[in-house]
Amino acid sequence: MTNGDVRIVSLIPSGTEILAELGLLDAIVGRSHECDFPPEILDRPICTQARLNSDTSSGKIHDQVNNLLQSALSIYQIKIDVLEKLQPTHIVTQDQCDVCAVTLADVEKAVATLTHSSPQIISLQPNVLKDLWADIERVANVFQVNSQYLLENLEARVKIVEQKTKGLSQIEHLPNVACIEWTEPLMVAANWIPELVSLAGGKPIFGVTGQPSASLQWEMLLATNPDVIIFMPCGLDLNRTRQEAQLLAHRPDWQKIHANQSGRVYIVDGNSYFNRPGPRLIDSLEIMAEILHPEIFEYGYKGKTWEPL
Repeated sequence: MTNGDVRIVSLIPSGTEILAELGLLDAIVGRSHECDFPPEILDRPICTQARLNSDTSSGKIHDQVNNLLQSALSIYQIKIDVLEKLQPTHIVTQDQCDVCAVTLADVEKAVATLTHSSPQIISLQPNVLKDLWADIERVANVFQVNSQYLLENLEARVKIVEQKTKGLSQIEHLPNVACIEWTEPLMVAANWIPELVSLAGGKPIFGVTGQPSASLQWEMLLATNPDVIIFMPCGLDLNRTRQEAQLLAHRPDWQKIHANQSGRVYIVDGNSYFNRPGPRLIDSLEIMAEILHPEIFEYGYKGKTWEPL
């Protein structure tokens, strides 16, 4: 199959970014409502929609998600009529999180109803960095394009950070870092996030590498008293993240937390970076390094993708 015959629908932002980095942008004929990068993708037809209102508070979003899941409804709908018109040869989706994007089961159901095409489903399931490398390679193999240059470039950037932070634990106390993925209820970021914290010269105090994100009691956050707190709510940009973080910062005990006292509470654009297991996860690592060790790293992300709270 030549690239001219390939018609890809990407239903996951990280998948869209992987395809774009592999030079397959022109083969993408449809996208999810959340695929927004690179900007050239925005003119492609949208094949999904959310069943919830994401313009409300994090507590209300959480309730909507729970209600949908309890009613055995998916959080997202696939627009089968749009899919039918597009006649894709391939659909890229994910099997990593039911809350982040359409599920593999939803896609399989939708594909079974198509009459004009029977696309191949490519499902990504990244939990740690090496899974991202494997996903890039798998997508490249399906479409018979070369992934070597992209992978070498991404891995080289990881090595640069790793080498610069390698000996830090011998000469200084590595900061204890809490990464907050949701504010109401409080949840800590896991999967690849603890790995990024470690690579960037920090000690992740919640969340286990490769495991799903877990809820956290407020008392536990106070008791562990982190040196650094980074807010990265799933799906929220920098402005929304600031609003959510400020609500938490109004709690009376907030003043007692070491990270707050030392001015080491930060907000990041989790939606574009940390929550998306695509190539920009390496930008996320560099952002993390810049936050944790500004004396060593200066990539120029500050003010654009992260800020002190």
